[in-house]
Amino acid sequence: MTKRTAVMVCGHGSRDDAAISEFSLIARHLRARLPAFDVESGFLEFARPMIRDGLDALKARGAEQIVCVPGMLFAAGHVKNDLPSEINGFAAENAGIEVKFARELAIDSRLLAASRQRIEEAERVSSKPTPRDQTLLMVVGRGTNDPDANSNVSKVARMLWEGMGFAWAETSYSGVAHPRVDAGLVQAAKLGYRRIIVFPYFLFTGILVKRIYAAADEMAARHPEIEILKAGYLNDHPLVIESFLARIEEVFAGNNAMNCQLCKYREQIIGYEKDKGAPQAGHHHHVRGIGTDADRAGHHHHDHGHSHEDSHEHDHTHGDGDERTGKP
Repeated sequence: MTKRTAVMVCGHGSRDDAAISEFSLIARHLRARLPAFDVESGFLEFARPMIRDGLDALKARGAEQIVCVPGMLFAAGHVKNDLPSEINGFAAENAGIEVKFARELAIDSRLLAASRQRIEEAERVSSKPTPRDQTLLMVVGRGTNDPDANSNVSKVARMLWEGMGFAWAETSYSGVAHPRVDAGLVQAAKLGYRRIIVFPYFLFTGILVKRIYAAADEMAARHPEIEILKAGYLNDHPLVIESFLARIEEVFAGNNAMNCQLCKYREQIIGYEKDKGAPQAGHHHHVRGIGTDADRAGHHHHDHGHSHEDSHEHDHTHGDGDERTGKP
Protein backbone atom coordinates (compact mmCIF):
# COMPACT_ATOMS: atom_id res chain seq x y z
CA MET A 1 0.00 0.00 0.00
CA THR A 2 1.40 3.43 -0.99
CA LYS A 3 2.03 5.79 1.89
CA ARG A 4 0.29 9.14 1.92
CA THR A 5 3.25 11.40 1.16
CA ALA A 6 3.63 15.07 1.98
CA VAL A 7 6.29 17.70 1.34
CA MET A 8 7.37 20.26 3.93
CA VAL A 9 9.29 23.25 2.54
CA CYS A 10 11.47 24.65 5.34
CA GLY A 11 12.45 28.30 5.20
CA HIS A 12 14.63 30.47 7.39
CA GLY A 13 12.08 33.22 7.90
CA SER A 14 12.37 36.98 7.67
CA ARG A 15 10.98 40.15 9.17
CA ASP A 16 10.35 41.32 5.60
CA ASP A 17 6.83 40.55 4.40
CA ALA A 18 7.85 40.57 0.74
CA ALA A 19 10.38 37.83 1.46
CA ILE A 20 7.70 35.71 3.12
CA SER A 21 5.35 36.21 0.17
CA GLU A 22 8.04 35.17 -2.29
CA PHE A 23 8.92 32.09 -0.26
CA SER A 24 5.26 31.09 -0.18
CA LEU A 25 5.29 31.04 -3.99
CA ILE A 26 7.65 28.05 -3.86
CA ALA A 27 5.06 25.98 -2.00
CA ARG A 28 2.40 27.12 -4.47
CA HIS A 29 4.53 26.03 -7.43
CA LEU A 30 5.28 22.67 -5.80
CA ARG A 31 1.58 22.05 -5.13
CA ALA A 32 0.91 22.60 -8.82
CA ARG A 33 3.76 20.30 -9.87
CA LEU A 34 3.07 17.60 -7.26
CA PRO A 35 -0.71 17.19 -7.21
CA ALA A 36 -0.47 13.77 -5.54
CA PHE A 37 1.37 15.22 -2.52
CA ASP A 38 0.19 17.41 0.33
CA VAL A 39 2.51 20.45 0.51
CA GLU A 40 3.12 22.82 3.41
CA SER A 41 5.73 25.44 4.24
CA GLY A 42 7.05 26.98 7.44
CA PHE A 43 9.86 29.01 8.96
CA LEU A 44 12.60 28.74 11.56
CA GLU A 45 12.23 32.27 12.86
CA PHE A 46 10.11 35.42 12.81
CA ALA A 47 7.39 34.48 10.35
CA ARG A 48 4.48 32.12 10.72
CA PRO A 49 3.58 29.38 10.16
CA MET A 50 6.53 27.90 12.01
CA ILE A 51 8.03 24.65 10.73
CA ARG A 52 6.39 22.71 13.55
CA ASP A 53 3.03 24.24 12.61
CA GLY A 54 3.42 22.94 9.06
CA LEU A 55 4.47 19.48 10.20
CA ASP A 56 1.52 19.28 12.59
CA ALA A 57 -0.84 20.37 9.81
CA LEU A 58 0.46 17.61 7.51
CA LYS A 59 0.06 15.10 10.32
CA ALA A 60 -3.53 16.25 10.93
CA ARG A 61 -4.31 15.75 7.26
CA GLY A 62 -3.12 12.15 7.42
CA ALA A 63 0.46 12.27 6.15
CA GLU A 64 2.27 8.96 6.63
CA GLN A 65 5.54 10.08 5.05
CA ILE A 66 6.91 13.63 5.05
CA VAL A 67 9.79 14.84 2.89
CA CYS A 68 11.34 17.97 4.43
CA VAL A 69 13.10 20.19 1.89
CA PRO A 70 15.41 23.05 2.99
CA GLY A 71 14.50 26.23 1.17
CA MET A 72 18.12 27.33 1.37
CA LEU A 73 20.94 27.48 -1.13
CA PHE A 74 23.84 26.17 0.94
CA ALA A 75 24.37 23.95 3.96
CA ALA A 76 25.56 26.08 6.86
CA GLY A 77 24.32 26.19 10.45
CA HIS A 78 20.61 26.24 9.61
CA VAL A 79 20.68 23.20 7.33
CA LYS A 80 23.19 21.27 9.45
CA ASN A 81 21.82 22.09 12.91
CA ASP A 82 18.61 24.06 13.21
CA LEU A 83 16.47 22.22 10.66
CA PRO A 84 17.55 18.72 11.81
CA SER A 85 16.78 19.77 15.39
CA GLU A 86 13.24 20.80 14.42
CA ILE A 87 12.61 17.80 12.21
CA ASN A 88 14.15 15.22 14.53
CA GLY A 89 12.07 16.54 17.42
CA PHE A 90 8.88 16.06 15.42
CA ALA A 91 9.96 12.62 14.20
CA ALA A 92 10.75 11.46 17.74
CA GLU A 93 7.25 12.40 18.88
CA ASN A 94 5.57 10.83 15.83
CA ALA A 95 7.13 7.43 15.33
CA GLY A 96 4.29 6.38 13.04
CA ILE A 97 5.24 8.97 10.43
CA GLU A 98 8.29 8.39 8.23
CA VAL A 99 10.20 11.68 8.08
CA LYS A 100 12.92 12.20 5.48
CA PHE A 101 15.28 15.15 5.03
CA ALA A 102 16.32 16.37 1.58
CA ARG A 103 19.64 18.09 0.99
CA GLU A 104 20.10 21.78 0.37
CA LEU A 105 19.82 23.19 -3.16
CA ALA A 106 23.64 23.45 -3.36
CA ILE A 107 25.55 24.26 -6.55
CA ASP A 108 23.32 23.04 -9.33
CA SER A 109 23.48 23.47 -13.10
CA ARG A 110 19.84 24.61 -13.08
CA LEU A 111 20.58 27.35 -10.55
CA LEU A 112 23.62 28.45 -12.54
CA ALA A 113 21.45 28.69 -15.65
CA ALA A 114 18.87 30.72 -13.71
CA SER A 115 21.69 32.97 -12.46
CA ARG A 116 22.89 33.54 -16.00
CA GLN A 117 19.41 34.59 -17.06
CA ARG A 118 19.09 37.05 -14.16
CA ILE A 119 22.42 38.61 -15.11
CA GLU A 120 21.46 38.77 -18.79
CA GLU A 121 18.20 40.50 -17.83
CA ALA A 122 20.22 43.20 -16.08
CA GLU A 123 22.43 43.64 -19.15
CA ARG A 124 19.40 44.07 -21.40
CA VAL A 125 18.01 46.88 -19.24
CA SER A 126 21.10 48.99 -19.86
CA SER A 127 21.20 51.40 -22.79
CA LYS A 128 25.01 51.36 -22.83
CA PRO A 129 26.62 48.76 -25.13
CA THR A 130 29.37 47.62 -22.76
CA PRO A 131 31.04 44.34 -23.73
CA ARG A 132 31.71 41.66 -21.15
CA ASP A 133 35.45 42.06 -21.52
CA GLN A 134 34.93 45.46 -19.89
CA THR A 135 32.58 44.13 -17.20
CA LEU A 136 33.21 42.92 -13.66
CA LEU A 137 30.69 40.53 -12.09
CA MET A 138 30.17 40.89 -8.33
CA VAL A 139 28.43 37.83 -6.83
CA VAL A 140 27.11 38.50 -3.32
CA GLY A 141 26.31 35.67 -0.94
CA ARG A 142 24.69 35.73 2.48
CA GLY A 143 27.81 34.98 4.48
CA THR A 144 27.99 32.39 7.25
CA ASN A 145 30.26 31.04 9.97
CA ASP A 146 30.79 27.95 7.81
CA PRO A 147 33.77 28.29 5.42
CA ASP A 148 32.49 25.45 3.25
CA ALA A 149 29.24 27.32 2.55
CA ASN A 150 31.12 30.57 1.92
CA SER A 151 33.44 28.86 -0.55
CA ASN A 152 30.44 27.73 -2.58
CA VAL A 153 29.62 31.37 -3.32
CA SER A 154 33.13 31.76 -4.70
CA LYS A 155 32.64 28.68 -6.86
CA VAL A 156 29.38 30.06 -8.24
CA ALA A 157 31.14 33.32 -9.07
CA ARG A 158 33.97 31.49 -10.83
CA MET A 159 31.63 29.35 -12.91
CA LEU A 160 29.57 32.36 -13.99
CA TRP A 161 32.74 34.35 -14.70
CA GLU A 162 34.24 31.74 -16.99
CA GLY A 163 30.96 30.53 -18.43
CA MET A 164 29.70 33.97 -19.40
CA GLY A 165 33.04 35.47 -20.40
CA PHE A 166 33.32 38.40 -18.01
CA ALA A 167 36.64 40.18 -17.68
CA TRP A 168 36.73 39.62 -13.93
CA ALA A 169 34.59 38.46 -11.02
CA GLU A 170 34.62 39.24 -7.32
CA THR A 171 32.83 37.61 -4.40
CA SER A 172 31.45 39.45 -1.38
CA TYR A 173 28.97 38.78 1.43
CA SER A 174 26.09 40.55 3.09
CA GLY A 175 27.23 39.65 6.59
CA VAL A 176 29.49 37.54 8.84
CA ALA A 177 32.05 36.67 6.15
CA HIS A 178 34.46 39.05 4.41
CA PRO A 179 34.68 41.00 2.24
CA ARG A 180 31.33 42.65 2.89
CA VAL A 181 29.52 43.95 -0.15
CA ASP A 182 30.34 47.62 0.47
CA ALA A 183 34.06 46.87 0.90
CA GLY A 184 33.97 44.57 -2.09
CA LEU A 185 32.48 47.28 -4.28
CA VAL A 186 35.14 49.76 -3.16
CA GLN A 187 37.84 47.37 -4.32
CA ALA A 188 35.99 46.48 -7.53
CA ALA A 189 35.70 50.15 -8.47
CA LYS A 190 39.50 50.48 -8.33
CA LEU A 191 40.04 47.83 -11.02
CA GLY A 192 39.10 50.10 -13.90
CA TYR A 193 36.20 48.25 -15.53
CA ARG A 194 33.50 50.25 -17.28
CA ARG A 195 30.65 48.19 -15.84
CA ILE A 196 30.02 46.28 -12.60
CA ILE A 197 27.08 43.89 -12.35
CA VAL A 198 25.99 43.21 -8.77
CA PHE A 199 24.26 39.84 -8.52
CA PRO A 200 22.80 38.78 -5.15
CA TYR A 201 22.97 34.98 -5.10
CA PHE A 202 19.85 34.80 -2.96
CA LEU A 203 16.57 32.96 -3.34
CA PHE A 204 14.33 35.75 -2.09
CA THR A 205 14.25 39.44 -1.25
CA GLY A 206 14.55 40.72 2.30
CA ILE A 207 16.56 43.10 4.43
CA LEU A 208 19.84 41.76 3.09
CA VAL A 209 19.02 42.01 -0.62
CA LYS A 210 17.72 45.54 -0.13
CA ARG A 211 20.95 46.40 1.68
CA ILE A 212 22.99 44.98 -1.22
CA TYR A 213 21.08 47.09 -3.74
CA ALA A 214 21.50 50.16 -1.52
CA ALA A 215 25.26 49.60 -1.46
CA ALA A 216 25.24 49.35 -5.27
CA ASP A 217 23.29 52.61 -5.55
CA GLU A 218 25.70 54.34 -3.18
CA MET A 219 28.70 53.18 -5.20
CA ALA A 220 27.03 54.29 -8.44
CA ALA A 221 26.56 57.77 -6.99
CA ARG A 222 30.23 57.90 -5.95
CA HIS A 223 31.49 56.63 -9.32
CA PRO A 224 29.31 58.00 -12.16
CA GLU A 225 32.00 56.93 -14.63
CA ILE A 226 31.20 53.26 -13.85
CA GLU A 227 27.89 51.75 -14.87
CA ILE A 228 26.66 49.65 -11.96
CA LEU A 229 23.81 47.26 -12.78
CA LYS A 230 21.70 45.43 -10.21
CA ALA A 231 20.79 41.92 -11.31
CA GLY A 232 17.72 40.25 -9.88
CA TYR A 233 17.98 37.48 -7.29
CA LEU A 234 16.80 33.97 -8.16
CA ASN A 235 13.24 34.12 -6.74
CA ASP A 236 10.79 31.60 -8.24
CA HIS A 237 12.58 31.22 -11.56
CA PRO A 238 11.31 28.04 -13.28
CA LEU A 239 14.75 26.45 -12.93
CA VAL A 240 14.67 27.13 -9.18
CA ILE A 241 11.43 25.15 -9.00
CA GLU A 242 13.09 22.37 -11.01
CA SER A 243 15.92 22.32 -8.46
CA PHE A 244 13.45 21.88 -5.60
CA LEU A 245 11.77 19.05 -7.47
CA ALA A 246 15.14 17.40 -8.06
CA ARG A 247 15.90 17.46 -4.33
CA ILE A 248 12.57 15.78 -3.60
CA GLU A 249 13.20 13.12 -6.25
CA GLU A 250 16.63 12.41 -4.73
CA VAL A 251 14.98 11.47 -1.45
CA PHE A 252 12.92 8.75 -3.11
CA ALA A 253 15.97 7.55 -5.03
CA GLY A 254 18.08 7.45 -1.86
CA ASN A 255 20.55 10.03 -3.21
CA ASN A 256 19.81 12.82 -0.74
CA ALA A 257 23.09 12.81 1.24
CA MET A 258 24.71 16.24 1.35
CA ASN A 259 28.43 16.66 0.76
CA CYS A 260 30.04 16.67 4.22
CA GLN A 261 33.66 16.35 3.07
CA LEU A 262 34.57 19.83 4.34
CA CYS A 263 31.88 20.22 6.99
CA LYS A 264 33.33 21.88 10.09
CA TYR A 265 31.08 19.70 12.27
CA ARG A 266 32.54 16.48 10.78
CA GLU A 267 36.16 17.41 10.12
CA GLN A 268 38.72 19.59 11.86
CA ILE A 269 38.69 22.48 9.42
CA ILE A 270 41.47 25.05 9.81
CA GLY A 271 40.37 27.73 12.24
CA TYR A 272 37.20 25.85 13.24
CA GLU A 273 38.70 22.83 14.99
CA LYS A 274 36.56 23.34 18.11
CA ASP A 275 33.34 22.92 16.10
CA LYS A 276 33.94 19.28 15.20
CA GLY A 277 31.33 17.09 16.89
CA ALA A 278 29.17 19.98 18.08
CA PRO A 279 25.61 18.83 18.91
CA GLN A 280 22.75 19.39 16.46
CA ALA A 281 20.77 21.96 18.40
CA GLY A 282 18.45 24.72 17.29
CA HIS A 283 19.21 28.36 18.14
CA HIS A 284 15.99 30.14 17.15
CA HIS A 285 13.82 29.69 20.23
CA HIS A 286 13.75 33.39 21.17
CA VAL A 287 12.62 34.60 17.72
CA ARG A 288 10.48 31.66 16.64
CA GLY A 289 7.13 32.86 15.33
CA ILE A 290 7.38 36.38 16.75
CA GLY A 291 6.16 37.89 13.47
CA THR A 292 7.27 40.00 10.54
CA ASP A 293 7.67 43.77 10.53
CA ALA A 294 4.02 44.16 9.53
CA ASP A 295 2.90 41.96 12.43
CA ARG A 296 5.04 43.91 14.86
CA ALA A 297 4.31 47.43 13.60
CA GLY A 298 3.75 49.76 16.49
CA HIS A 299 5.03 47.24 19.02
CA HIS A 300 8.37 47.43 20.83
CA HIS A 301 10.73 44.58 20.16
CA HIS A 302 14.19 43.72 21.43
CA ASP A 303 16.84 42.75 18.90
CA HIS A 304 19.47 41.51 21.37
CA GLY A 305 21.91 44.12 20.11
CA HIS A 306 21.82 43.04 16.48
CA SER A 307 19.49 41.96 13.74
CA HIS A 308 19.31 38.22 13.26
CA GLU A 309 18.76 38.92 9.59
CA ASP A 310 22.06 40.77 9.32
CA SER A 311 23.49 37.39 8.39
CA HIS A 312 20.32 35.38 7.78
CA GLU A 313 22.46 32.25 7.76
CA HIS A 314 24.75 32.68 10.73
CA ASP A 315 25.23 30.14 13.45
CA HIS A 316 24.25 32.38 16.38
CA THR A 317 27.74 31.90 17.83
CA HIS A 318 27.74 35.26 19.59
CA GLY A 319 31.04 34.52 21.30
CA ASP A 320 32.86 34.71 17.98
CA GLY A 321 32.50 38.50 17.85
CA ASP A 322 30.15 41.02 16.34
CA GLU A 323 28.72 39.56 13.13
CA ARG A 324 28.57 42.91 11.36
CA THR A 325 32.09 44.14 12.04
CA GLY A 326 34.01 40.95 12.71
CA LYS A 327 35.37 42.58 15.89
CA PRO A 328 34.91 41.39 19.49
